Amino acid sequence: ILPEHVIEALQELGFSSYVPEVEDVLSNFKTQLSHRNKGNKKLDKMGVSEEELIRQQQALFAEARQQHYEYELAQHNAAMEAAAATAASTHLALKTQTSVSQSNNSADDDDDYD
Repeated sequence: ILPEHVIEALQELGFSSYVPEVEDVLSNFKTQLSHRNKGNKKLDKMGVSEEELIRQQQALFAEARQQHYEYELAQHNAAMEAAAATAASTHLALKTQTSVSQSNNSADDDDDYD
């Protein structure tokens, strides 16, 4: 919908009294829009092309992805090391328990032969 469509609809529906205010808002909007476009000229004055800015942005994104990947890998490795340590201590505890049980059974067997 264009601004002219809104103005025409207001007039046709009997709201002509709002038209001057709508036109004033439209004029202010166009003024602000022209100031925004001047802001884009600042990029031109920097001497950096849009393509170069896009390349720099893509490089920053790639660097951020790499850092995130390395962080995730470090987290994964730490979790794997913790799991391995837990498994090793559990294995040692079971081995010790089995050894103690066998030692007790051996002592009980020796009592039977006396």
